[in-house]
Amino acid sequence: MPRTLINVSNRLPVTLGADKITKSSGGLVAALEGLSRDEYAARWIGWPGAAVEPDKQPEVEQTLIDEHGCLPVFLTREEADAFYEGFSNSSVWPLLHYMPNYLRYEPAWWDEYRKVNQRFADRVLATARDGDLVWVHDYQLLLVPAMLRAARPSLRIGFFLHTPFPAYDIFRCHPRRRELVEGMLGADLLGFHTFGYLRHFRSTAANLLSVETEITRVRTADGHRALLGVYPIGINAPKFDRTLDGADHRERQEKFRHTFEGKQIVLSVERMDYTKGILHRLEAVDCYLAGLEDRDKVKFIFVSVPSREGVEEYQELRADVESRIGRLNGKYATLHNSPVHFIHGSVEFADLCALYSIADAGLVTPLIDGMNLVAKEFLACQRDGAAPLILSEFAGAAEELFGALIVNPYDAAAVGKSIAQALAMSPEEKQHRTGPMHARVMRHDAARWAKSFIDDLAAGDGGEADHDTAADVSGAAPQLAQALRSGAPVEMFLDYDGTLRELERDPATARPGDALRALLDRFAAQPNLAVTIISGRTPDDLDAFLGKFPFGLIAEHGAAMRAPGGGSWQRQDEQVDYGWQALVLPILRLYEGGTPGSSVEEKRTSLVWHYRRVDPEFGAWKAKQLAETLGAVTANTPVQVRHGKQIVEIVSTQISKGIAASRLLAALPQDRQPALVLCAGDDTTDESLFTIGSDNLLSVKVGPGPTAASYHARDPAAFRRFLMDALGDGRQPAVCPAR
Repeated sequence: MPRTLINVSNRLPVTLGADKITKSSGGLVAALEGLSRDEYAARWIGWPGAAVEPDKQPEVEQTLIDEHGCLPVFLTREEADAFYEGFSNSSVWPLLHYMPNYLRYEPAWWDEYRKVNQRFADRVLATARDGDLVWVHDYQLLLVPAMLRAARPSLRIGFFLHTPFPAYDIFRCHPRRRELVEGMLGADLLGFHTFGYLRHFRSTAANLLSVETEITRVRTADGHRALLGVYPIGINAPKFDRTLDGADHRERQEKFRHTFEGKQIVLSVERMDYTKGILHRLEAVDCYLAGLEDRDKVKFIFVSVPSREGVEEYQELRADVESRIGRLNGKYATLHNSPVHFIHGSVEFADLCALYSIADAGLVTPLIDGMNLVAKEFLACQRDGAAPLILSEFAGAAEELFGALIVNPYDAAAVGKSIAQALAMSPEEKQHRTGPMHARVMRHDAARWAKSFIDDLAAGDGGEADHDTAADVSGAAPQLAQALRSGAPVEMFLDYDGTLRELERDPATARPGDALRALLDRFAAQPNLAVTIISGRTPDDLDAFLGKFPFGLIAEHGAAMRAPGGGSWQRQDEQVDYGWQALVLPILRLYEGGTPGSSVEEKRTSLVWHYRRVDPEFGAWKAKQLAETLGAVTANTPVQVRHGKQIVEIVSTQISKGIAASRLLAALPQDRQPALVLCAGDDTTDESLFTIGSDNLLSVKVGPGPTAASYHARDPAAFRRFLMDALGDGRQPAVCPAR
């Protein structure tokens, strides 16, 4: 039985007419039609592209379902304006295309964008069943994956971004940057056109959300793993073959050849968009024509498809383009030729194929483009003449089409020289360059792209998932709750940062929040519970954060202790030799100077190199180098080098959290021996807690990663909920001896 695939995009593949609904054609439509119906049964959810009066919506919806297999999301004109023209195209689109100068943001747009994304998600949830595949498309629906995951984790959710994804320093300009990235990370599989875009997204997620990342994977704070993949989209190759084989194709070719007889044709086809570099292209044409003696022999055909004409920036662009073309024609026109022929409007597909096939060169020079299918369409039509392609290095297609003349669209003079080179190219060189590109474009088409993505989505991790042996902490709740209700002594040794409290980029700001204070108050009210907070922080830090609570405190991984209820700190390291610090500190200072954002913390018992404020990838790379260097330097000294969460710490082997906890347990009187010992931490420095010698140990690792603990919690919030649930309703036994 075929598996259900729900395709979710901003627009449905239909056009609403006054009295009928017609199917639209496009690469995505062709891609899904190319899927085997034995493997996948596809449905489509999206906006029909126009406002429909409420009283007509039921009729339109039924027609869309019955005749086109589509489920509509109806939007009013006002909703569409704010969601689509406003937030999507005036706020997100400019940043995705590296153009923050065009960014406009209005809070009302964001509110509408979020509401419309929820409408799309609700439409999916109303029709999807557990285990269905859901494929969400593009920048208009960035929030939908996380909305779906929150409501139905059993769905397999894919997301594909059809635009570029910029570097972190660009994307961070958006006021809602965090929410947008979190929305995308709800997907199980995120697809990008190129590895560069994938790398930028991964870096942005790491910087904004402080999540763990690998080359093709992001693990979110709640433990969800989002896979990242590269899937360069293709064209509807069979449609081009059918058109080129059609009876009227040669007739259209001959018509255009007669119209432009005696001229070499340079063809440019793009939407009217500031990302497409049309003004820069016209400047290159100016450079080329300025050095040309016989201007009667060349004709530049610019086909400009209208786009987002309701957006002010696009209206201004069209006016600039038309003005510039007028000046060029005025400057270089002869009695027999105006060099630039400009068409602002849509061209029939058959005519477009004929233009592609008779052109002597294709000029595709966007300033930035996710892929640019025009380049691939042009090559699809190069069966015989093998006209060369001039292609911007900033189009995603440049990473595939190696036979093109690759240019920098900002260098008008160089583009002009490439035009001259293309038009002077020998037939042999044209065929050598263009033939392999034509074959690749026809082979790696839209159907192959879609099947590749969907098969990967259906397969999941493909066996590459993390192999955590620890069980979910929820399984330990009955054991802890029973021990607390019994009235017998219970001991807890709990790490602070990353365990009870979320990590902060600035450790000084990590004071207990409302949720943690409520938990700590519950601890204090439980008479049979003894809590010890055991941390790598200094005594001063722990006093400032937790001093008012009646808990035991252990600082600097066990080097100093403070008894429950206050009092002075007692040193535990009088016999420890710290002479190794003089050897290690200069090395840490060297790395501090070479890694902007890092810092060195000097403690009595340890030295710590922090890189929370460093770019995550750069910081992890430098930390690995530092750990290896320190390992070699300290090989014959009694120290341990620990590469923890955004730190590298050097501490004496005579000091550890496990040693400190074991000492406290050994000192307990016989009548105070605990019925249960709970140890919890999130870092490599906490692993020694999970191996202390106790027959009734309950050990919990907070966060992802390999561990010796028996249980794991996804994050500090999940661990706090586990503890609160175990504490119950607050009614406690009457008697329990104090430590």
